Amino acid sequence: WDKGEKGSGIVVAILDTGIDRDHPDLKDQIIDGRNFTGEGSKENFTDGNGHGTHVAGTIAAIENGSGVVGVAPEAKLLIGKVLKDSGSGSYKSIIDGIEWATKWRGKNDERVRVISMSLGGSYNDPRMEKAILKAVSKGILVVVASGNEGDGSELTEEYGYPALYRECVTVAACDESGKLAEFSNNHKEVDIIAAGVDVLSTYPNSSYAVLSGTSMATPHISGALALIIATGEKQFKREL
Repeated sequence: WDKGEKGSGIVVAILDTGIDRDHPDLKDQIIDGRNFTGEGSKENFTDGNGHGTHVAGTIAAIENGSGVVGVAPEAKLLIGKVLKDSGSGSYKSIIDGIEWATKWRGKNDERVRVISMSLGGSYNDPRMEKAILKAVSKGILVVVASGNEGDGSELTEEYGYPALYRECVTVAACDESGKLAEFSNNHKEVDIIAAGVDVLSTYPNSSYAVLSGTSMATPHISGALALIIATGEKQFKREL
């Protein structure tokens, strides 16, 4: 922020439960969206759960002098509703969302630079890995949550997907003191740790909520990468 970078020109795709499209901190940040769950129309990507809205606020809640502000408050959000309002979803809907975000182009030829996925499962689906590899090959950073099955010990490892794919930026959660959160999965493919305990962010019905999880840590990194992409490309004069 001190260097003038707040995410302008960067599109972050959030694959989650949707978004509160009328939230004052988010409504002007949404560039496009689609529903892949099979519940309701493809155009209805409204969040009936809260999870996706919370993630969205951490990434890009607008800097408007009230509520909360995201890590990259000038970034735009592409919303893929791949999880139902119950919070669950299918691998197919997630894969469809990844493929859509990878191919998506905006009215001014905007494209996705970061895909943020605060989700995971125990099954290794080769089709999901293939979709992620395709996204990465197109220059998209894929940021994923490590998972919340941790036992509080850094000596044991807990596994899930897509967190175990090497090409993803896998995020674990820490508390305010920087200590690994007890619930946070820990394994050799974890790349980075971020705030994931008692995180305040946007919530449906134009409200705010405090939540904990690697789901809350992931968008901190997705937002930070939106800033780093802009800074790095100016500094090195080439595409990240």
